[in-house]
Amino acid sequence: MGEKIGVTLVRIGAMKSFQVEDVLRAQATGDNRLFGEIAIEFGYINDEVLKKYVEAKASW
Repeated sequence: MGEKIGVTLVRIGAMKSFQVEDVLRAQATGDNRLFGEIAIEFGYINDEVLKKYVEAKASW
């Protein structure tokens, strides 16, 4: 399955652990959007970071 997006984004320095927890908390309380969508709305990452993550994952 591979590394989860939050783990990867923390590892590469794009997000902090507390930010990942915020996104996961939002999902746990009923927000059905994807991790990246919520992280963008919260201002933790931008479209470019998410695009680079998706491109890198496709090459793994």
